[in-house]
Parts: sequence; C-alpha cells; structure tokens
Amino acid sequence: MRTVGVEEELLLVDAESGRPRAVAARTLRYLAEAANPVEPGGGDDSKGSDEPGSSEADVPGGSLEHELQQQQVETDTIPNSDMAALGDDVRTWRDHAITAARHAGARVIASGTSPVSAATAIVDKPRYLQMVEHFGLTTSEQLTGGCHVHVSVESDDEGVAVLDRIRGWLPALLALSANSPFWHGEDTKYSSFRSQAMVRWPTAGPTEVFGSAERYHQQVASMIGSGAIFDEGMVYFDARLSHHYPTVEIRVADVCADASDTVLIAALCRGLVDTAAQEWREKQEPVPVPVSMLRLMSWQAGRFGIAGELVDPSTLSPRPAREVIGDLVDHIRPALRASGDEALVDDQIEEIFTRGNGAMRQRAMLEKTGQLSDVVAELARITAGIDG
Repeated sequence: MRTVGVEEELLLVDAESGRPRAVAARTLRYLAEAANPVEPGGGDDSKGSDEPGSSEADVPGGSLEHELQQQQVETDTIPNSDMAALGDDVRTWRDHAITAARHAGARVIASGTSPVSAATAIVDKPRYLQMVEHFGLTTSEQLTGGCHVHVSVESDDEGVAVLDRIRGWLPALLALSANSPFWHGEDTKYSSFRSQAMVRWPTAGPTEVFGSAERYHQQVASMIGSGAIFDEGMVYFDARLSHHYPTVEIRVADVCADASDTVLIAALCRGLVDTAAQEWREKQEPVPVPVSMLRLMSWQAGRFGIAGELVDPSTLSPRPAREVIGDLVDHIRPALRASGDEALVDDQIEEIFTRGNGAMRQRAMLEKTGQLSDVVAELARITAGIDG
C-alpha cells in the first residue's frame, strides 16, 4: 500500500490581536531545547542569533521547521500507510507547534492566509533574501499556508504518468480545502485567496501532459536554465515530482483548519495516485484538458469553493460542487475500497458539506461576532482540536 506524508504551513499569531508574530526562531528554539535539553553549564542561546540554520527542530518521527516568513512554521509527518496513524501524526505535530509557540508568546492557526492585516518578516537565510531581491513584492507578501501531500510512487515514470492523469481533479481538492477568504483584513470574496497569491510565482499552477519522465525533467531543466527560478525547489506546480523523496507531491490544497479535513485530502490524493497509476498500467491515455481550462477550473474552485459550481473535468461545463466532488469519489472508489479509506472519505465529505469548509467557517464566525480577531481565535481552537 502506498505511503502518504503531509506538510502543513501554519501561522504564528498574537493571542490577543490575532496578528501574525515573527517568533518562528524562538518557537523552533524552544522545541529543539525541549527535545535536547542543554546540560548544566552548556550555555543558553536564547539571546543569540535568529539564524534559521541553528534553530530548526527535527525530532524522530517528523519535523517542525522554518518557512519563508518568521510568522510561520511548517510541520512534516513521517510516511504512513494507515490514515488513522497519519491523522495522529498530523495532530501530534500541531500539538508540538502549539506548545512551542505558547512559550514564544504566540498561538498557532491553520489558515491559508492571515485573516487580519500583517507585516511580514523574511527569515534571514541567504536563499530567502535572494528570493526577495529576485521576486520583489511576490516574496515579501508571501504569507500563505498550504497543505502538501506526498504519495509514494515506484519510479519517476509512474510519477509523471500520475501527474498527467490527475490534472483535472486537482481543482476539486482546492474547493474542499479552501480556507483563506481574508487578505489584509478584507473579505476577498474568494474561498481560497491563497490560490490567487500563489499564481504570482512564475512556475505555479497546472501543467500540460508531459508524456514521460524524460520530458518532465527536460522542462524543469529548461525552467531553471531560463534564469527565472533558482532550482527544482522553486517548481511550484499544483502537483510535481518531489525533488527529495520518491513521491508525487500534490500542493494545490490550502492548509485545513480541521485536522480531519487534512486526512481527507490525504486519502483523496492517495486514491487519485492509485487510480492514475492503474490507468497508466492499463495504457489508458490521460484526458487532454488544455492548461488554459485547468487554470479556469482552479480559479472557479478558489473563488467559490464548495458553495457554488465547479467545472466538470470531463465535460468542461459547470455543475454543482457536490456533484463534481461526488464524481471524484466515484472515480477513485475502487482504490479507496482497496486501501480501506472508503468510509473515511464518504463520512468526511458529508461532514464538510454539512458544516462547511474552512472558508465558510471563517465567514460564519465573522458574521456572528463582527470581529476578525474572533475568527483567528476560532481558527486556533479548531487547529488545536478544541470544540466550540
């Protein structure tokens, strides 16, 4: 059975105002010291440099580490074949982040963007500073939270075959996960404004059908050779081959406030990979949806989430989101049944359509209280798995 790992980008916010706080270095330093206590007389670096290279915290079983901005951290689970175990790991690493952030005077929220206005502070790392110089405001303003799902593949050939066959279904994952309706304190009218912020990067978004691993790697090499990006790490496709692990990395989703939604997205990703790999083995050709239509489909998903219509990947016509997502589940149902994920997926999709995705829950809280700080407080509770 394929293994699945999840990376979540989380925001560090002030407990009172809800504004993002630049305390990633202190957060990571606390966790590192808790995992590896300094012996008496060993010194104390709490007043030392915030250089990220010395403050990343890797603990057996996963990691908590720096992201681009000092107002965020990223969790990383170990690969799991069992979704219940994956969910436990996601929650454990959220708990680690929450505990460490508390010692730095902050709370943790899982949100695709900050609900309240935020000044950013780039981590003082040569790569990130080079990005600021090269990409300007796109880098400086990049305070977003994504959920990246890694699904194991047997080879680059299988991985690229998967990428070619899952393209049309990725907007549905975005719609389900959409959790970023606010930007600098304003309602954007989007369910996922993170998806809009991401398309400013030159490599972000959907991809054409590659046809082979050789063509995939040729394109990546050409992109790097153009000078527009530095290396493979800056290939921000909605789904790509990981340049670190033998996985397909599906990056289209917003980080989910509720960890149960994260597990749903992970299960759907594995189902898509299993189904696409089987189609490849059976020599079924990928559906040749034009990239221009895929961009439009992603825009529709980011704009309306599950509250309106999505574009059907087979007919390229609008249909109610519930129906398109139902077709996605039916498309991968044999794979879900084989992995034991069928009931989990059915139940969690029903849950999301009953209580809303992250964007709908954020807006509901704002409508209830009129205060974006209350939206942040609610996100902190949901992120921590606290009801009500």
